[in-house]
Amino acid sequence: MQFKDVIGQSAIKQRLIQSVRENHVSHAQLFLGPAGSGKLPLALAYAQYILCPNRTETDSCGICPTCQKMQKLVHPDLHFVVPTNTTKSVKSNPESDLFMEEWREYVQKNEGYINESGWYGFLDIENKQGYMSVRDAASLLRKLNMKAYEGDYKIAIIWMAEKMRTDTANKLLKLLEEPPEKTIFLLIAEDQDQLLATIKSRTALVKIPALDTAAIETALQQRFGCDPKQAHDAAMISEGDWLTACQSFKDFEDHKFFFTTFQQWMRLCFRAAYSEIIDFSANVKSIGREKQKELLDYGLRIIRNSLLFNNNLAEIVMLPEDEKTFNSKFAPFVNPANLAQIVELFEEAIRQIERNGNAQIIFTDVSFKMIGLLKKK
Repeated sequence: MQFKDVIGQSAIKQRLIQSVRENHVSHAQLFLGPAGSGKLPLALAYAQYILCPNRTETDSCGICPTCQKMQKLVHPDLHFVVPTNTTKSVKSNPESDLFMEEWREYVQKNEGYINESGWYGFLDIENKQGYMSVRDAASLLRKLNMKAYEGDYKIAIIWMAEKMRTDTANKLLKLLEEPPEKTIFLLIAEDQDQLLATIKSRTALVKIPALDTAAIETALQQRFGCDPKQAHDAAMISEGDWLTACQSFKDFEDHKFFFTTFQQWMRLCFRAAYSEIIDFSANVKSIGREKQKELLDYGLRIIRNSLLFNNNLAEIVMLPEDEKTFNSKFAPFVNPANLAQIVELFEEAIRQIERNGNAQIIFTDVSFKMIGLLKKK
């Protein structure tokens, strides 16, 4: 991947290019930012720029044998560690090396813009959560202790680094403290709180911001040929997440489902309609774990937007008109007396669903608690 293929992020691109041109490339870097901001595409473009023998002032050449191998993710000096779990074909001891064919296919298919749930769905690990085992760290150590095959550097990209288990992180820590010669580690993460403090302290932080609306609008029009209004609505909904923007554009009906479902849910809570809430929770159970999490995440977005409405910042709320109208009416019920509890309630529900909790019980519990919280003044 080249920098020209990465959406927006011009300041970060310039910073990365400058580090190579001035020979100030840190041996361990942490690309930290929200989902859909382009962390992996940036890391891939950066790695290709570092290894390209014919790089220009602004990008890798894109045509040399090195660039061609990098674009196919098969360069012998490029290594990946990614979260995995057992599947129908790998029934025990999963590790990244066993899934490299699937990884390359998935990343190339999505032009580097991927997320955790999509990767797990592609692998079909069912309801299990991905992780990186100590086997991954041991395998990476063996590879990096060898000399570079073709380039000046060996580059290890660790995607979703927060999914490392403690023993994995501790083994990797030794690599970061005493790296093999001419080795670069690019760790990619979204939640720094899940990373060991010792890992964070040994990496140079590269903060990747959410994409700006204009960059998303332009990319949607260029890549999908959508009209400006569609691109604008999708970009507004996305909150800087390219994957959300694509999803909003491609699956408009799904987004409307979250809006109408959340609207119905909150109205039931306002009315304290206990029997209807139980029926609602039973229906939500059938939509699947990922959609349940997305519904709760949509609710968190509405709650965050409520703060903007309550502080006379409605003009920066990024929602289509009908949703914005609902949000403006919902906002007065979110206040300092209940805000923290509502957010904690929704976030805990997401965590319980990730741990395979019973969705019907979880949504019923959240609903009954919301009845009381929405009455707080």
